[in-house]
Amino acid sequence: MHPFSYTKPSDTREALKAGRRGGRYIAGGTTLVDLMRETVERPETLVDISGLPLREVTVTERGGLRIGALVSMAETAANPKVRTLYPVISQSLELSASAQLRNMATIGGNIMQRTRCTYFRDVTAACNKREPGSGCAAREGFNRTHAILGTSDDCVATHPSDVAVAFAALEATVHLLGPDGGRRIPFADFHLRPGGTPNREQVLRKGELITAVEVPAYPRPLKSGYLKVRDRQSYEFALTSAAVALHVRGGVIREAKVAAGGVGTVPWKLPEVERALVGERPSDQLWARAAESAADGALPLAHNRFKMELLKRTVERQLRIVGDSK
Repeated sequence: MHPFSYTKPSDTREALKAGRRGGRYIAGGTTLVDLMRETVERPETLVDISGLPLREVTVTERGGLRIGALVSMAETAANPKVRTLYPVISQSLELSASAQLRNMATIGGNIMQRTRCTYFRDVTAACNKREPGSGCAAREGFNRTHAILGTSDDCVATHPSDVAVAFAALEATVHLLGPDGGRRIPFADFHLRPGGTPNREQVLRKGELITAVEVPAYPRPLKSGYLKVRDRQSYEFALTSAAVALHVRGGVIREAKVAAGGVGTVPWKLPEVERALVGERPSDQLWARAAESAADGALPLAHNRFKMELLKRTVERQLRIVGDSK
């Protein structure tokens, strides 16, 4: 680990000043500290924001949900408002990491976490995300867990967050605060596909701070859930996953929100699946037909072609689970 300085501001204004000077924000620190130990990340200054007042979960005036950036994963998952309004969020968090990490890691930190690509974390390997222009060892290496959607010649790393998949499905908004004021970013625009600049992963400007994630209100009843397919049940990242939310009224699907994880370079929204569902009556045939488009546009690599069929089956299974639930 390289030497660094540490500061813990007493308020948001001080934090923003430190961030603008190039300090890296840290709260739970579960990802950043790991990367610092591996010398993948070498910040000169850490700005500890754990004392800022961003720890509330509130229901908005329209009936949506606003989750403060510093609410822990465990607190968010257990919150009665979250569990009642959006079970898909609670389930995605409970299927993430270990209990110890969920107690430390924050919502803001979770959606900012960096890939678990082994080549990114191996400082001896070529990685455009870590060192632009060095190449991508994963393309010709062992790439079983890598992305099949949203990839580029420069990067095929998979986005690791589970709750980000739920937020993508629900079309959440990320609230940011920076030296020039606040702004709101649709969740679909927050993470950047790698293209030719895989080292730039989010739309954050220098010194900006995530303050909250807001989920919009949806018509009720809204049934939702999260399915994660992985090599083992305990503390493992997704091979594929599916976040699904359905509003069914009068026996017809009126709203459908679907996204996938474990397969994209960013949390992957599935609009074609959604369009195939809206206006239809729930049935096993519908779930299978809608899921057929889940892997459209996929560019599999030597070792992860299986993800195309696994993704379709994962989406179909979760549509059935949510659609058939009472």
